[in-house]
Amino acid sequence: MPEAANLSYNDIIVGNVYEFTRTISREDILAFTKLTGDYNPLHVDEGFGKTSNFKQNIVHGMLIGSLFSTLVGMYCPGKNSLYLGQTLNFKQPVYIGDTLVVRGTVLIKNDSIGLVTFKTEAWRGNEVVITGEAKVKAL
Repeated sequence: MPEAANLSYNDIIVGNVYEFTRTISREDILAFTKLTGDYNPLHVDEGFGKTSNFKQNIVHGMLIGSLFSTLVGMYCPGKNSLYLGQTLNFKQPVYIGDTLVVRGTVLIKNDSIGLVTFKTEAWRGNEVVITGEAKVKAL
């Protein structure tokens, strides 16, 4: 199992960027489907996907959104994180085989309560596919 970062609140600096890369596989979609019970054919039925506006299956938006949990839980702050909130804005569909850069930029630190606000983004090449904002308490 990979080792999570162990950053304290004082280690986190406004403007710092944390990121990782992930390629989305069909197996990821099927595991997410089984876990959540979301068997929408747009995600899992190849025949249905081909007849859709997208001409193929698209990845669950919440699967991509869940990668922000990986960002917070593994990269910053890591072990010392308590996720308090996340907004998501879906900009572009994500397809099987897409490689994404999942990025968090530290926007604000609230010293009185130890709260960190991140700008969260998932990029496919030079295109943003999901944006949002995460609120995290650094314990």
